[in-house]
Amino acid sequence: MRARALTATLLILATLTGCAQSVDPIERLGRKAAARGHEPAPAPYRRWGLTAPPAAAPAHPARVLPGSPGTGLPPVLDHVPTTDKVVFLTYDDGAERDPRFVDMVRELRLPVSMFLTDSVVGPGYAHFARLRSVGASIQNHTLDHPVLRGLPYAGQRAEICGQQDKLRARFGLRPRLFRPPYGAYDATTRRAAADCGITALVLWRAAMGPDGLAPAHGPRGPHRLRPGDIVAVAPDETTGPVLRERTTRLLRQVQEEGLTVGRLEDYL
Repeated sequence: MRARALTATLLILATLTGCAQSVDPIERLGRKAAARGHEPAPAPYRRWGLTAPPAAAPAHPARVLPGSPGTGLPPVLDHVPTTDKVVFLTYDDGAERDPRFVDMVRELRLPVSMFLTDSVVGPGYAHFARLRSVGASIQNHTLDHPVLRGLPYAGQRAEICGQQDKLRARFGLRPRLFRPPYGAYDATTRRAAADCGITALVLWRAAMGPDGLAPAHGPRGPHRLRPGDIVAVAPDETTGPVLRERTTRLLRQVQEEGLTVGRLEDYL
């Protein structure tokens, strides 16, 4: 009798011990999985190397487009005359097509302006369609990137209007803004641009290159940003930092100087 009772007790203990060994690891894994599931995702700005999110630009900026009285020609601007604490990020050509830059623009809600050259973009227009779908604007930078200054009217018009037609076919739009290659233009450029539906020629006051931010004109050296500055994030023709890294460096400086990024098209 005692033997049977002892055997039954041992069987019960063995069963309980076995259950504990089989259930406990699963429970532990479940707790770990649950804990991982509740970990907050890193804030988007931290993923892109910033210590704070970009501040919001003014919701209803005053449109500023200084004209050329009596000429009917589009103005030429390297900055926007505004007291709003904004600067404007512009990108030329279309040679760099990093898919992660699309993610950066989307997650940070960066209002960037892309000035595209058809011969440089080549088969890469789909990348810029993705950028446009997340908030970037598409603008004109000629068909073939020639130095326009000094060319006859017909040649300049063909370069500007030709790219207007290309962008309309690709995106269903005809841009209002135009950047002449190398910043070189003359009165003929402005006349041809006006005849192609352009309302402003956009230059830049500072450029972000592999070595940092530098003024477009005057002595080389560090550039301190001012409200209304138009900044060209220069194409990388070296082995320097990739586009999103140069953009991060620029955004850090923008924030350090108490500014934020505005949408150029909202002001012009």
